[in-house]
Amino acid sequence: MSLQNLNVIDFKHGFENEEGAVIIDVRTPAELSEGQIDGHIMINVADPSFPAKIAGLDRTIPYYVYCRSGGRSGQVCNYMASLGFEKVNNLVGGIIAWNSVM
Repeated sequence: MSLQNLNVIDFKHGFENEEGAVIIDVRTPAELSEGQIDGHIMINVADPSFPAKIAGLDRTIPYYVYCRSGGRSGQVCNYMASLGFEKVNNLVGGIIAWNSVM
């Protein structure tokens, strides 16, 4: 199992270069107006179906998870690691950091 907290550059490099990598946005739909990373899938952490949606994902592929500032996505990464996901990556600073660099 691998859980990493990555800065914007390493996060982008990772999902662009790892085969099968999936980007997960765990924010609420209302937060999408703050920006988003192209190619993401939305799994709202506040949605009651969140645990089931995460549990249904393939645990063998790499995931790149982000939220607004990195807090919720960090919690989600820890949760995913506890479920046995092999590689999860948290975007430190979230979309706020992403928008300031990209």
